[in-house]
Amino acid sequence: MEYYAHINSGSQKKESLYHGPDSHLAITARLSARFAQEMIPPQAAELIRLAVDGANLLGWWHDLGKGSRKFQDYLLSHLEDAHALEWKGKVDHSTAGAQHAAKTIPGFGTLLAFAIAGHHNGLPNWNGTGESVLKQRLQKAVEPWEEAIPTKLLLAPGFPRLISLPPDKFACAFFTRMLFSCLTDGDFLATEGFMNPDQSTAREKGFPGMASLAEHLDAHLSARFSAPHTPVQHHRAEILQACLQATGLEPGFFSLNVPTGGGKTLSALAFALHHAARHGLRRVICAIPFTSIIEQNAEVYREIFNPLGEGIILEHHANLDHDDLKVLSARLATENWDAPIIVTTNVQLFETLFAHRPSRCRKLHRIARSVIVLDEAQALPVSLLKPCLAALEELVQRYGCTVVLSTATQPALEQRANFPIGLTGVRPIIPDAQRLHAALKRVTVEMTGTLTLEELALQLAALERVLVIVNTRRHARELYETLARHTDASSCFHLSALMTPAHRLTVLSEIRDRLHDPWQSCRVVATQLVEAGVDVDFPVVYRAMAGLDALAQAAGRCNREGTLPQPGIIRLFTPAEPQFLPKNALGQAATTAREVLALPEHRAEGLSLAAIDHYFRLHYWQHGAETGQGWDVEGVMACFEFGNRKEPFLFQFREAAEKFRLIEESQEAVIIPWKDAKAQAVIDALRAMHHPHPGFLAHASRVLQRHVVTIYPRELEWLSRSNAIEILHERFRVLLNPEEHYSPKTGLTVNREGWCDPAKLIL
Repeated sequence: MEYYAHINSGSQKKESLYHGPDSHLAITARLSARFAQEMIPPQAAELIRLAVDGANLLGWWHDLGKGSRKFQDYLLSHLEDAHALEWKGKVDHSTAGAQHAAKTIPGFGTLLAFAIAGHHNGLPNWNGTGESVLKQRLQKAVEPWEEAIPTKLLLAPGFPRLISLPPDKFACAFFTRMLFSCLTDGDFLATEGFMNPDQSTAREKGFPGMASLAEHLDAHLSARFSAPHTPVQHHRAEILQACLQATGLEPGFFSLNVPTGGGKTLSALAFALHHAARHGLRRVICAIPFTSIIEQNAEVYREIFNPLGEGIILEHHANLDHDDLKVLSARLATENWDAPIIVTTNVQLFETLFAHRPSRCRKLHRIARSVIVLDEAQALPVSLLKPCLAALEELVQRYGCTVVLSTATQPALEQRANFPIGLTGVRPIIPDAQRLHAALKRVTVEMTGTLTLEELALQLAALERVLVIVNTRRHARELYETLARHTDASSCFHLSALMTPAHRLTVLSEIRDRLHDPWQSCRVVATQLVEAGVDVDFPVVYRAMAGLDALAQAAGRCNREGTLPQPGIIRLFTPAEPQFLPKNALGQAATTAREVLALPEHRAEGLSLAAIDHYFRLHYWQHGAETGQGWDVEGVMACFEFGNRKEPFLFQFREAAEKFRLIEESQEAVIIPWKDAKAQAVIDALRAMHHPHPGFLAHASRVLQRHVVTIYPRELEWLSRSNAIEILHERFRVLLNPEEHYSPKTGLTVNREGWCDPAKLIL
C-alpha cells in the first residue's frame, strides 16, 4: 500500500511519504543536508561530513511515525484539519523516529533524537517532569511503523562518529541546535511546497551577491563624500577607509570603536559587505539594541539598495507593517532570514541562539557564515554575558561567522585579567581609536548637581534649543508638563515608549523640521530611546545620571555635525525627587558612573576613553567576579552537561530557552490607533466579525503593529480595571476612548510610577 505524508485538502492531492525523489522524506532530507553543508566553512571537512550526514538522516527519519496504520487512517479521515492538528502536536508521529535514531546510532543518535522529537513542539529537555522530556519519550510505547518503511531508509552507514563532534558540552549542544534548525526549515519548506505551492513560489527570489551589493554601496558613499568636507565629514571618510582596508583580514572578531556621530552605521555596513564578498560569507546581520534606531537604520539601507530590487533589506522586529501583497516575500523571509541584509534586534538574535521552538530556530542555520554587526555591543546585559559570548564564540569558531563589535565608547567584551569570559583575538578596525575620539570631541561636560523638577524646567525654558534625556517614563511626562507651563508649549516635545511608533515618528519629523529652521525654538524631553542613532542635533543636552556608556550616547545628540563655533554642552544632573531615580541595573550603573566622574583624574574629561574604561572595569567586568555567577545569573550554561555512556547528553533545551530572556519582565501590547484611519478601519472590521479568517487576522496584526505600546502587566491590569481595554478575538487588546487615556503630547497614561523605558530592548 502507499503511505502518505500530507494530503492537500484543496487539490485533493496526496504526497508520498518516501517513494521517489519528490516524496516528503526525500525532499526534507535534501534540503536539510544542503543547509548543513552551507552552514559550515569549507575548510572544516570533518564537521561538514558529520553535519551533512546527520541532517540527511534527520530528513529521512523525522516522520517515520507516519508509517503507522493509525496515523494513515487518521490522515485519510481528517482531510480538512489533519495537518493543522499535526503541527499542534495532536498526532505523535515524531517519537518513533527519535527512538530509532537513539537505538541505531549509540551516542550521536541521541542528539538526532532531540531534533526529531522536537521538530513540531520544540527541542525538549533530556529529563524532568512530564511526558515531553526526551528520556521518557525514548521509552514510550508507539504505534508499529517498521513494516511500512523500507529497510534501506533505516540504515546509518559510517556511524557512530562521535570523534567528529565538537569537544565541549556547550559546543555539542549548539551543534544539535544547528542541526535542528536545518531539519525544521527543511521540513517546513518541503511541506509548504506541497500544501501551499503559491507561497512556496513566492520565496523563490534571487538576490544580488555580496560583491554587487558592496559595489552599489561604494557608489552611494562616493557621492556622499564628494561634497565639501567639514572636519567631522573628513574624519567619517577616514573611518570608512579604515573599514575598507580591514576587509581582507580573515574572518573572526573585530572591534569598531567610533565615537557617536562618526558615521559607523554605513562604515560598518561597508566593511561587512566587502568582507563577506572576499571570504564567501552569505549575508550581513545588523543587530541593534534600541527601539528607536532599528527602523531608521533599515530605512537608510532600504533607500540605498531599493534600486537593486525589493527584499534585499529584511527588517525583523515587532513594529512592522507588511499589509501589502507586494511584500509577501519579505513576510516569508522573516521566518528563516532568507535575505542578504538582515536588520534586527539583540533580542531576536540572541534569544534565537537559545530558543527551542521551531518557529524561532528555523533561521539559525542562516546565521552561520554571516557577518554579524553588533551595534552598541556593550548594551548586552551583564547577567547573560557568559551565554551570549559563548554563542558568539561558537559562531566564529565553527560556523564561519565574522562578528563586529561596534561601539561608541570602549570595547567592553574582550578578555582581560578580571574578565576571563571575554572574547579573544578581537582585532581593532580603527588603528588609533584614542586619536579619533580626541579629534571628534565636540562637547564639554558640566556637572550640575541635583535638580528638582521645577529647577530643571526653568533651566530648559531659558534655552531656545535643548534636549533633556531622563531615565523613567514618569519623569519624562511630568518634566514635559512642567516645562510646557514655563515656556511656549508649541516649542516643547515629548518622546517615550508610551507613544506608539507611528506617533513617535510623526513627532520626530516635526522636531527635525524645527531644528532645520534657525528661527524656531525646540525643547525636547525624552527617555533613553533617543540616545542611539536618532539623528538630531542640539547645542545643549541635559542628561539624568546613568551609566557612562549611556552618557556618551547622549553626547552624540549634541553638536553632532561639529558646526557650532564652540563645543556643545552636556549637563549631567541627578533628579532631586526619589521617584525619578533609576532602579536596579540602571541605578547601579548611575552610581558607578557618579563614582568615576568624582575621581580627580576624570573630573575634567568625564567621557574620555580612560574614564569609560574605568567605568566598565568597576561596573561590567568585575560584576561576575564579585558575585560568582554574575555573568550567568539564571544558570543558562548549566543546562548543558555531559552524562555517562547510558545517558550521554543531559541537555535541557527547553529550560535554557526559558532562562535566557534579555528582557526580564514581560510586557503586554496595547493597540492604540492614534489618528490613523486604516488602523481604525481594521479594528472596526475585527469588531464586526464573529469568526475572522486566519488570513485577515494576520493582516490585522501587520497593520496594527505600528500602533502598539508595550506596558507591564500591572499597568495593563490598571487599565483593565478602569474598563479601558477591549479584547478582540482573544488576541487584540485595544484601548477604548483614547481621548481619555492617550495624550497627543505624551502618549498613554497609566497609573504606575517610576518604571524605566521598556523600549531600550525590544522583541
